[in-house]
Amino acid sequence: MIEIIYRDEFLVAINKPPGLLVHRSPIAKDATEFAVQRLREQLGQHVYPAHRLDRKTSGVLVFGLSSEINSTLQQLFQNKNVVKKYLAIVRGFTKPSGTIDYALRRDDGKLQDAITHYHTISQTELAVPFGKHPTSRYSLIEAQPETGRMHQLRKHFAHIFHPIIADRPHGCNKQNRLFKEKWNMDTMMLHASELSFPHPATNQLITMKAPIQSEFQRTLDFLKLNIPGN
Repeated sequence: MIEIIYRDEFLVAINKPPGLLVHRSPIAKDATEFAVQRLREQLGQHVYPAHRLDRKTSGVLVFGLSSEINSTLQQLFQNKNVVKKYLAIVRGFTKPSGTIDYALRRDDGKLQDAITHYHTISQTELAVPFGKHPTSRYSLIEAQPETGRMHQLRKHFAHIFHPIIADRPHGCNKQNRLFKEKWNMDTMMLHASELSFPHPATNQLITMKAPIQSEFQRTLDFLKLNIPGN
């Protein structure tokens, strides 16, 4: 069963597990299960995805329960009326806060503006040698993308030399290998933790929160990273 975190007569939101595609895609022909299909079977009715999450990303995924509501939801996303928050574990010690303003190139070559704000939640330094360094450093950050470009957070944090752990192909292959060999962990550490937007039917502000998945929590535990209040 897919975890449902919000449901009313107009829309539903799930906590998408990592590795699950939102819907069929020609770039992932190996996939046999999709969030749209599983939720439709679980609810016994059609659902319409209002936005997308990468296959490797977990967290809040919203569906309209009618094409009309979904059209309104999609307009909210396109008009930047949705506040999106993500949790990520990245390599190194990030600044206390920052903004990444770095345009990203689409597959057709066109550059698109892309802006991400972030702040650091906690940091850790482990007695695990890595490369020329006697220790390994990691940060837990909360990111708030202002735009919604493909793989934006993954590309942005790689751009500032703090790649997301277990991200392939944008991350650090040596770090990814370390996590796989030392901790048997190869799930990308990016989680869509919260969405806030005006309800498409009532216009009242709603906030949807997705608890972190078990592998994200296990990684926080062995890295000794903490989420305040969690």
